[in-house]
Amino acid sequence: MTRDTLFFDLDGTLIDSAIGITRCVAYALEQMRHPIPPDAELRRWIGPPLRTSFGPLLKDPQQVEQAVDHYRTRFESHGWAEHDVYEGIGETVEALHAQGHRLAIVTAKNEPHARKIIDHLPFGHRFEDVIGSTIDGSLSHKPELIAEAMRRLSLSPAQCWMIGDRHMDIDGARHHGMRNIGVLWGFGGEAELRQAGADRLAAMPAELRALLA
Repeated sequence: MTRDTLFFDLDGTLIDSAIGITRCVAYALEQMRHPIPPDAELRRWIGPPLRTSFGPLLKDPQQVEQAVDHYRTRFESHGWAEHDVYEGIGETVEALHAQGHRLAIVTAKNEPHARKIIDHLPFGHRFEDVIGSTIDGSLSHKPELIAEAMRRLSLSPAQCWMIGDRHMDIDGARHHGMRNIGVLWGFGGEAELRQAGADRLAAMPAELRALLA
């Protein structure tokens, strides 16, 4: 029996990366001498591509690129390690792999940073590939990232699920007619995921196995 391939988002799905991301955003804005928004607003930066979030704030494309560079500087030195693995997600990943599922990461985080994080997770070796944004931002939105993942792994939408915590994950899956699960332990929340049209919702990692059965 051929098992489905599972595309996992990273931030808010496998790891709670709020501290690292918000500190890096604050650092970038500080370097740009721009006021730093409150923490609640900074948390909304978790999920979308960086340029999507910096753009409305800084307006000028050149300043946006400078801010992205500042963000990456701190992320490479500190931010990549400033996260916690969600309780139970490691065991769930191991169980899904043992059942014969192919696993991959599909994230808007730039691919080198995503790979560095996955390489340091105790269950990271279970993921066949890591598909992330390009450094120049030419590939950064979920529909395109999912398409790239299917291309690399030679898959069709009918063979895959997208699993993530934000509406971007659900939007990307629905764009391709792909089955999807919204997870409630991340940064989006139930209302956002339902509004996006999530096929199924998981309140905790252990529920994924039953939802995928």
